[in-house]
Order: sequence, then structure tokens, then C-alpha cells
Amino acid sequence: MRILSPSLIELHAFTAVVETGTFSRAAERLSVTQGAISRAVLRLEARLGLVLLERSGTGARTTPEGRCYYDRVHKPLAELEAAVPARRGGRPRELRVSAISSLNMRWLVSRMPSLQAQHPDLHIVFKPYWKDDDFRRDDVDCWLQTRLTSTSRWPAHVKATYIVGREIVPICHPRIAAQMREPADLLRHPLLHHTNYPDNWAVWCAAHGVDTRGLRLGPAFDLAAGLIEATAAGLGVAVVQRCLIEQDLGQGRVAMPFDLTVSTNRGYYLCVPRSRTETSEVAAFRSWLLAQAPA
Repeated sequence: MRILSPSLIELHAFTAVVETGTFSRAAERLSVTQGAISRAVLRLEARLGLVLLERSGTGARTTPEGRCYYDRVHKPLAELEAAVPARRGGRPRELRVSAISSLNMRWLVSRMPSLQAQHPDLHIVFKPYWKDDDFRRDDVDCWLQTRLTSTSRWPAHVKATYIVGREIVPICHPRIAAQMREPADLLRHPLLHHTNYPDNWAVWCAAHGVDTRGLRLGPAFDLAAGLIEATAAGLGVAVVQRCLIEQDLGQGRVAMPFDLTVSTNRGYYLCVPRSRTETSEVAAFRSWLLAQAPA
């Protein structure tokens, strides 16, 4: 059977614009971007072969065809929403998160039981991480990202809150750590490094008085998680974010030969588009993240 009716996404977008008067307020109501609302309405108009809304700089109003269509669909749409069965303990709130892989695996996931205990009705859905994300995706509510350089700025349309990860520390296999006497001893081993941050070794050495004239970088890895695994395997020494090695230190997989940190002024940030009205889900997630991070 061929289905002629539009999608619920298109119908919700259209009725939200009619009821709020603007695409921006409709986006706020549905917790999506204004672009997502616009595209959904355009798809609906194309499907029906009708112009439903007259757009202007101050908002949108229905055409005669649009008013007629709204009158026919808004009550059945509300009935469909009301027909959703109530869930035990209340309806779960969903938060879609895109988190940089190493932070997700090495810091965030292990703390999730705490989040569930505090907010049992909050359901986290992890979305794919994109290295060059522009923070305009319709399928993500918030991002956990890092700045590429210590001086780079976030895009103007992004609100970023620092969470954790500015400090880097040296790590190595425990067997290698037992041979260390002073920070310069690190340079006698292969200097594993992150492909995006090859200057981390120079920054750390300069902060702790290690002569960098003979600095020769060794194998490179595109993920901090890979860098940590290589260190645990005894392939060399590395400098990584302290927050990423908590479990590895506790399990004795890696060691910190010297408890000497330095700030890269980068770290991990919770990012949300400024154009979206902050939801209670995002606010709860931010508050919980800040409580998890060291003071």
C-alpha cells in the first residue's frame, strides 16, 4: 500500500510554525535548529504540492491552503501524541551527545552510573563524533569537543563550557618508570605523540627545564586512546591528558614517572549552539559534568 500522508516530523514542524508564528520559536519549542524546521516545512509543501506558509522578515503566516490544512491535521496530531502510552516512572528524557572518542571511552562512560543515579529519567544517546563538526547538526543536542590549538576560538554561534583536560602529564610502562631519575631521562625513550598535537612534548619539556634541542619525536597516533595503549605496551613514553589515564593508573597498566603537569590551554568543552533554547536535559548534563571534573 502506498502511504500518502507526510511524516510526523514534517507535520510537527508545520504546526509549530503556525502556532508560534516564526520558524525560530518553532525550533525552540521542538528543541531543533531553525534550519531543521525550514527544511521539514519545505518537504511537506513539496509532498503536498501546496504553498502552506508565507515567509517574511518578521515571521510566517498561513496561506488559505495552509490554514485549511492546519485545521485538518492539528487535532489528529495532538491525539497521536496523547495516545503514546505512559512509561513506568515517567517518560524518559533523551539527550543526544557527540563526544570525542578518547574522552568518551576513558573518562565519560565510566562515570555514567553516577549520572543515571542522579537523573534516572535521563536517557543518553551517543551520536557519531565528527572531527570537523560545525555544531549545526539536527541529530545532536550537545557536543564534547576540544580546541585544536591553545589560541583557537570557538565559532561565534557556539557556547562552550570548559569541563576537563587542560593538563598533560608524562606516562610510561611501570617497568620504564622504575628506571627514571629525572625528567630528562624521558628523552632516552621513543617519544610517542598525538598527530594533532606534536608540540605537546616541547611544551611539557620547556615547562620543566628539559633541554629540547635534542628532541626527536617517535611514533604518532591519531587518538589519545591509542597513545595510551602503546605506552601500556611499552613502546615508549608519552604526554597525555591526566583525566584520560585514571583507570590505567589504578590498574597499574601505566605509570607517571614524575607528577609534573603543564596546561595546554585546550581541554574538553561542552558545546551547544547559541540559537537553541537550553533544555533541562542539557542543563542537567552540564551541571553533572562540572561536578565530575576536578576543582
